[in-house]
Amino acid sequence: MEFGIFIQGYVPKSRSQVDPQAEHHALMEEMDYIVQADRAGFKYGWITEHHFLEEYSHISANDVCIGYLTHATERIHLGSGIFNPLAKVNHPVKVAERVAMLDHLSEGRFEFGTGRGAGSHEILGFMPELTDMNGTKEIWEEAIAEFPKMWLQDEYQGFQGKHWSLPPRKVLPKPYGKAHPAMWYAAGSPSSYEMAARKGLGVLGFSVQKVSDMEWVVNSYKNAVRDAEPIGAYVNDNVMVTSTAICAETSKEARRIAVGGGLNYLQSLLFRYHDTFPRIEGIPVWPELIPDYTEELIDLLIAEELMICGDPDEVLQQCKRWESAGADQLVFGLPIGISPENTAQTIKLIGEHVIPKIDTDPVHRTTRFRQAAGS
Repeated sequence: MEFGIFIQGYVPKSRSQVDPQAEHHALMEEMDYIVQADRAGFKYGWITEHHFLEEYSHISANDVCIGYLTHATERIHLGSGIFNPLAKVNHPVKVAERVAMLDHLSEGRFEFGTGRGAGSHEILGFMPELTDMNGTKEIWEEAIAEFPKMWLQDEYQGFQGKHWSLPPRKVLPKPYGKAHPAMWYAAGSPSSYEMAARKGLGVLGFSVQKVSDMEWVVNSYKNAVRDAEPIGAYVNDNVMVTSTAICAETSKEARRIAVGGGLNYLQSLLFRYHDTFPRIEGIPVWPELIPDYTEELIDLLIAEELMICGDPDEVLQQCKRWESAGADQLVFGLPIGISPENTAQTIKLIGEHVIPKIDTDPVHRTTRFRQAAGS
């Protein structure tokens, strides 16, 4: 199992009310978390794309962030979590061009994650005519299979669809080296996991909340990926899952940091904006907040495997549970309300004490797939 982190530009009001430059400071701190993760041995850094989601996510141009990070890092793969290829959000041809350009700038370290957006507040800003959010599936489907053609055909043969079109044109630049970057899809239901597998796409499992969720995820995906008919040059057989992670020198310190981390506010914002997620019973409707987390609740979340928290030995055992459940990649969400110093400590301790005991392959899994396709 490989490891990564993801960032999203989290700027809660509690921060902006005391710091006029809170947005800038938050963005630059999160860029530095990716740099730290690179040095600590994490293999992947995922950068979100969201629009209009005040406080929750201020990264709306992740291609710009990734361009900056390609020069600031050496080994870590940098992924779009996600690029939104819906034609009215980002024209598919422009997305294909950006992906190939980032592939060059990173010298093959870019990961192309796609999806359909966070929820109605985001998507209806671009497509107010939509009456059903499921309509974005058709728009995404119309674009996704065209990307490998734009990259691999000398002159793209063109496309005439319901939502976008392009006459025959040379789409430039072409990707760096052979084949093209690994392709991923942000999936949230068993059917979407199966769909991604059939297309040969890796899955960004942002919806997987606990280890016990992995059983249906792995079954849905791994059974279908064996019969994949990839839309690209190769099958990206990968299931990525996410969890909150806090690691400190002692178990007591980690729990203290977790209690003061404002996790309840971030979770409240998640349910505010991600209105396509199933609403868990007991989750209040915004602006009412999920209650503050207590030490007892943190202990329960750890016991229920809903978060990773503890000293290095505890965190190692918690990560091994994800590995045994079948996750190919475990990614930690770090944009919570803990200090940069405590975040740096988490990255450093996991890099020193956890990753070397689980991920012993020096080569990225997606690199192996891409190299095999280009041989």
